[in-house]
Amino acid sequence: MVFMQKAELAEILIGTNRQAHHNYFIIEKFEAGIVLKGTEVKSLREGNSNLKDSFALVTNGDIFLHNVHISPYKNGNRYNHEPLRTRKLLLHRKEIERLIGKTREKGLTLIPLKMYFNKKGIAKVEIGLCKGKKLFDKRETLKRRETDREIERAYKNR
Repeated sequence: MVFMQKAELAEILIGTNRQAHHNYFIIEKFEAGIVLKGTEVKSLREGNSNLKDSFALVTNGDIFLHNVHISPYKNGNRYNHEPLRTRKLLLHRKEIERLIGKTREKGLTLIPLKMYFNKKGIAKVEIGLCKGKKLFDKRETLKRRETDREIERAYKNR
C-alpha cells in the first residue's frame, strides 16, 4: 500500500512576484504550464528562481515568458540550461486567443504572479492580465492599507 506524503497533497510554492501587486491592477488570473528542460526542473525543485521584472509576450500565436531567471543546476554538466532564456507557456487555444485580444487593448500586459508545483508535481505559472498603476494609485493603496491596520489595532486593543 502506498502512502501519500503531505508535500504531494499541496502546492509547493517556488517563487512569487511581490512587486506585481504593488505596480499593477490584476484583472484576471490564468494558470499555465511551462516548457522546461531537465536541469531547469531540478533547479526549480531547489527553489532557484526569480520572477522580478519578468513578463509574458504573445508571439506568432503563442505566449512566451521573458526575463524569468532560473539559476543553473549546481550538479549539471555542460548541457546545463541558460538562466534567462525565453520559455513557452502552455495554455488552451481559446485562452490564448482571448489573451491576444485583451493584450491588444491599451495598457494591458501579462505578468507572472507566482510559480509553483501543483499537486501532481508539474511546474505551473500563474499569470495575470494586468493594468499598470499610476503613482497616485500606489499612494492610495498604501493609505488604505495603513487605515485598515489602524482599525484592526483599535479593535484588538478595545
